[in-house]
Parts: sequence; C-alpha cells; structure tokens
Amino acid sequence: MRHNNLRNLAANILVEAGCKDVEIEPQLLPITGETFQYRSTNTDNIARLDVSARGVRNPLDKVFTDIRVFKSLAPTNSNTPVVDTLRRQEQKKNRKYNDRVLSVEKATFTPLVFSTTGIMGPKAEVFYKKTATLLSNKTGHTYSNTIRYIRLRLSFCLLKTILTSLQGYRGNLYTRFCPYDNDFNLIV
Repeated sequence: MRHNNLRNLAANILVEAGCKDVEIEPQLLPITGETFQYRSTNTDNIARLDVSARGVRNPLDKVFTDIRVFKSLAPTNSNTPVVDTLRRQEQKKNRKYNDRVLSVEKATFTPLVFSTTGIMGPKAEVFYKKTATLLSNKTGHTYSNTIRYIRLRLSFCLLKTILTSLQGYRGNLYTRFCPYDNDFNLIV
C-alpha cells in the first residue's frame, strides 16, 4: 500500500508514452518444475509484480517492474552510502524475481528502487530515461522537458507516499462519495 502511488504513476507514464498491454499487478505464470539460481526466488504460484508493459525497450518485449521504497536514514542503512544501499535493494529484488521472469515469463525485469530522501536507483534512472525518450518522441516535447516532467511527478508522488506512511491514511476507506446522495444548495 505504501508504494501504490508510485506504482500507479509508473503505469500512467507508460500509457502516456505509448506502451502496450500496461497492467497493474499482473499475476505471474505458475511454475511448472523450473529450478532457479537463488533460493530467495519467489516460487509462489500467485506471485504478482507491480507493473508490466510491452514496448519499453523494443516493440514486442515485455518488461516487468517491482517498486521498493526504503528509509535511507534508518539505523540499518545509516552507516552505508546511499548508492550502496540502493544497489543492495536492487540486488534483493533481482534475486527475488529476475530468474523467474526471464525463464518463465520470457520477459525482462527492472527493479524500481527509491529512497525516502528522493534518490532513484541506477536501474530506475535508466528505466525512466528510456520512458522519457518514448514520451518525448510521442508528444513532440524536448527530452529535457519530458524528463523534468517525469521527475517532478515522481517527486510529488514519493512525497505523498512518505507522508501517507508517516501519518497514515486520514480518510474513510469504505465510504465512497456519491453526488446524488448529497444536497448541494448553491445560491447563484
């Protein structure tokens, strides 16, 4: 729940960039006897990743992404440089999903790792640069304006994610607003 805003933003940006078959939380294919290099690989038959899309790298290649937001100022991370922590978090995601996505899904996997201080992991940087190139080609805007637009949206989305995790959700999760149930007395 903590990273749902970033997940939805990644999917929206991929749709805006013209990628096909964009899915949020796609279920992975079940495993049929495959063995993997790492024991930490997710072998659950109902495993899901955050976003998948076709056309990010090549028109028919499918890319799966999984998002992680970590607290860079936590006591376990404060003694190591942020760049090393980002790489370690990416490596954990790769060990968990990369083998399965490559061998079962026949696709590629990109971990999108962010720190709570707003720093993106190296693979997330490459992913969003490629997405910015696709988006700038589609819209006709310059690359610099497009990457600025993406980074601005990511910054606000990450800020919203952090504030939600600190304060908790303040609204009622089960009540939906219905304009027909309310009486609006507007005086013109």
